[in-house]
Amino acid sequence: MILQVFVRRSLVATAALFVSVGGSAAAEFRIEEVPSVTAVAPAKLKPRTIVFSDHGDDKLTDAGTSLIRFEDWSRERPVQKQFLSLYPGYAEPTIKVSVHGIPKSYTEKLHMYVVEARFLIDRAPGSVDLARFARLDTLEKIDPSIKHRRIAADQAAPQVDPQSAHNRHPDRRWCEAPASLCIESRYPLEGKLPVGIRLANKLEEGGKKISEFMEFQTEIRVLPPEEIDRAVLTKLTALDAPISGVLQQTIFSVNQVMQFGKLLAVLQEHPADPNRTVATVFMALAVETDVLERKKEFENVPVLRNLIPAQVLMGKSSFNSGNSISAGLPDYVRNRIRAIADLIGR
Repeated sequence: MILQVFVRRSLVATAALFVSVGGSAAAEFRIEEVPSVTAVAPAKLKPRTIVFSDHGDDKLTDAGTSLIRFEDWSRERPVQKQFLSLYPGYAEPTIKVSVHGIPKSYTEKLHMYVVEARFLIDRAPGSVDLARFARLDTLEKIDPSIKHRRIAADQAAPQVDPQSAHNRHPDRRWCEAPASLCIESRYPLEGKLPVGIRLANKLEEGGKKISEFMEFQTEIRVLPPEEIDRAVLTKLTALDAPISGVLQQTIFSVNQVMQFGKLLAVLQEHPADPNRTVATVFMALAVETDVLERKKEFENVPVLRNLIPAQVLMGKSSFNSGNSISAGLPDYVRNRIRAIADLIGR
């Protein structure tokens, strides 16, 4: 159960949706931390600069985890909740478990890691090809350490696994949306994490073993014009300008740590220059609260004191390494955003 912190169910991310990236291309954009991305007007955006916020100092953020409780997020930021949840109307799921052979149900509490980013693209909105992100060949170039394979609707876990049924879409089946790409991805944890996992599994008897892999299923699609709610989406971006395209990537199944993840990239015409595009990108990762609450069992084992789940997730552990998921969510997501900016700008 221990490293079920960093590996017990899914930003988030994060799925081909949140596949991490590295390389020289990602380094071309620089990150500028700001309190609120949507408060930065297009006129104040600098070339090759991503304004970025993960709300680490936000009034809603829990000081111990740097994450926001799902219920607080839902109440205080309903527009974000509408677009960045697994699907509109999503609520913390009811999970069925067996305790001493007796079936019980409980609500799976969640904490959210929510990221906002905004940058300029020196091209007219109509010339930006979002459809490339719904192609496997594009995803394979992002991070060779993550392997992907296509899946069909009847292979999506919520459709076939009763334990994942709470992540079914209420209006349709995952992977059946027109022109969508559905993939299953596998990422082997790097650095010291696999060693820590093996030790944790040895120390804990009888519980579910922690995997040395992150495995997730993702639906990626460019929203058709009829599905774009322009009036509400402009409230989300806080930019009253025509929307030229929306990319949506949804992680609907993860083997550990998270319940879901969502990436939403909204392209809008620059208010003062029709030959430039403003891209606003949102990421939301729903981390299971019980993963964050596991602390004492790590603190009591000297070699695992730096493996406390919340610290590993937020990149504050000596077990963190690399540029991908193993680096922790803050580094992982920043690298992911840089890669998206580079690919969209090409």
